[in-house]
Amino acid sequence: MEYYFIVFLALLAGTLLGLLAGWFWFSQGKRISARLQAEITQRQRELEKIENKIAETEGRAKAAEVEARASAREILSEAKLKASEMEAKLEKETGRLEEKEKVLDEKTRSIETQRQQLAKEQQEVSALKQELSDASAQHRIALEKVARLSEEEAKQQLWEELKTEYAEHFALNIKQLKENMEGEVEEQAKNLLAEAMQRYASEVATESTATIVQLPSDDVKGKIIGKEGRNIIAFEQATGVDIIIDDTPGAIVISGYDLARRYVAKLAMEKLIKDGRIQPARIEEVVAKMKEQVGKMMLEFGKRATEELHITGYSQDFLKIIGRLRFRTSYGQNILKHSVEMANIGRMLAEEIGADARTVVEGCLLHDIGKALDHEVAGTHVEIGVEICKRFKVRPEVLHCVAAHHEDVPIETPEAFIVAAADAVSGARPGSRRESFEAYLKRLKELEEIAKGFEGVQRAFAISAGREIRVYVDTQKVDDLQQEALAKDISKKIEEELTYPGVIKVNVIRERRVEVNAQ
Repeated sequence: MEYYFIVFLALLAGTLLGLLAGWFWFSQGKRISARLQAEITQRQRELEKIENKIAETEGRAKAAEVEARASAREILSEAKLKASEMEAKLEKETGRLEEKEKVLDEKTRSIETQRQQLAKEQQEVSALKQELSDASAQHRIALEKVARLSEEEAKQQLWEELKTEYAEHFALNIKQLKENMEGEVEEQAKNLLAEAMQRYASEVATESTATIVQLPSDDVKGKIIGKEGRNIIAFEQATGVDIIIDDTPGAIVISGYDLARRYVAKLAMEKLIKDGRIQPARIEEVVAKMKEQVGKMMLEFGKRATEELHITGYSQDFLKIIGRLRFRTSYGQNILKHSVEMANIGRMLAEEIGADARTVVEGCLLHDIGKALDHEVAGTHVEIGVEICKRFKVRPEVLHCVAAHHEDVPIETPEAFIVAAADAVSGARPGSRRESFEAYLKRLKELEEIAKGFEGVQRAFAISAGREIRVYVDTQKVDDLQQEALAKDISKKIEEELTYPGVIKVNVIRERRVEVNAQ
């Protein structure tokens, strides 16, 4: 009995479970079916939207196609109209060209006819010239036979007679023409130079051969000398200068003609005095550092000079050579300052006469570049300067200015003339240079000796600090015409044999004196 009851309960439980499972699956299926139905509906709506957009796009495309066809028809009609207009213009131009061609053909035939006529006339003229030349030669031969003189002898005889008879007249005319020409040229040159020099003002400064170094106390002099003088000897050997230690309180003197060496020595001495350790090894170390520092300063000086003159494109090695001119002097005038001053004067002169200012500025800056190395390389400073410029690919027109500024080669360009003139102006201005008394007397003596070397000169005196020479001639040996020629010969010889700044005036005086004693 219990067994059947358990079986009954089990069957009942299974029936209930089956009903529950069936209900669950039935409800889940309905949910899934509803969800799928909703998604299908959504997809259909989206599909309808897409179909609407496609239809709308097709409509727009058709409208655009219609519009494009209409526009193409308009463009085609305009092109046909323009083509017809161009064809009409071409036909018109073709007609004009054909007419011009006909006219040119007619002119060509006319010119050819004229050319043939001119050739014929030229032949006739040549024949007439030959006949005239033959007749002139026969006439000259006949005259020579009659006069018993050749053509050259007759010319010489006629010239001697004219010179004897009209010597005073010719001399006066030549003198008058020369004075008028020189007056006009000199006036223009003075105005030009005055205007250029007034536009530029430079300092008046000269360099000496000694540099003074201040000392904190006189006790330092003993350290500078060192034991048995070994410190001062080591310093002089390392720098190449002379150290003068005398009784002057609180100072020593560095002497030497090389400005760069003196500057290195000055910097090294000030460094050693400040450091306090003065001994040979330390001296060599400090001097080496100061030489390196001065080398950098040379490069900086070169850069400043080119920047001031607006010159670009130079290499650092070339700029360093230019900067070395800051430590080089000529008659006490600093070469780099002289070159920059020349460049400014030359630029203004070039602008006044219409020459190439850039070439003049570079030529002025580099004209004395050879002096930076003239104590290290054999040759004149002009030759050395030309070689340096060639090595650094300087322009040929600037190279000519460097080579010709002392007329070592003939001056061929206006720029080279300006460079030479600016050199003379800068070197001759008051206060720019100084000359030793011995060199000054020697130059005056050479000037007088050159004048006295000419025949007919009685006395010669150099005056105005060598800017003028007065030459007195013998009136029996030198006439008026010879006086003019003598002045030119003396000035030419002075230019060839002497080196001098500025201009030397040659004044030849022909004076006749008559003395009568009354009794």
